[in-house]
Amino acid sequence: MTDSSTKTASLTTEQILGLLPHRYPFALVDRVIEYEPGVKAVAIKNVTLNEPQFQGHFPDKPLMPGVLIVEAMAQVGGLIVSTMNDVPKGLFVFAGIDGVRFRRPVVPGDQLKIYCELLSIKRKRFGKIRGEVKVDDQLVCSGELLFSLLN
Repeated sequence: MTDSSTKTASLTTEQILGLLPHRYPFALVDRVIEYEPGVKAVAIKNVTLNEPQFQGHFPDKPLMPGVLIVEAMAQVGGLIVSTMNDVPKGLFVFAGIDGVRFRRPVVPGDQLKIYCELLSIKRKRFGKIRGEVKVDDQLVCSGELLFSLLN
C-alpha cells in the first residue's frame, strides 16, 4: 500500500514533461488530476482540431485515431511507474495490448479523461496496466496494456 504522503492531487504539464520522454506531437497528456505513484492516475487530454493527425485522419470528418487513444493510456501508465523507487529508470515500451475495445469516436473538442491503474510489475522490467478513457462520462476505450523496459 502506498503511503498517503506520496499521494499527489495533480501534476502540471511541466511536471508531466519532467517524468515522460514524449514531446510534441506525441505528448498526449495535458494534465493529471489524480496521481498515486505506483498505483493509479487520472489524466486529461484535450483534443483540438490543430493536432497534426487530423490533416489526414480524416480531412472532411476528423476522428482521433484509436492508436493515439491507446498511446495516451500508455503515457498515463508510464506516469504511474515513473516515480517508483524499486523500478529501474529507462524507456518502457509496449509489449502487448489485450482486450482493447473502442466504444465511440473521439473528435476535436472532446476532452479525454484517462483512468489507469497498475495491475502488476514483474522482475522490475515488465508491467501491466488497466485503462479506461471516457468523454463526458461515456466510455470511449478500455483494455489492458503490457509494457517492458527496453535495454
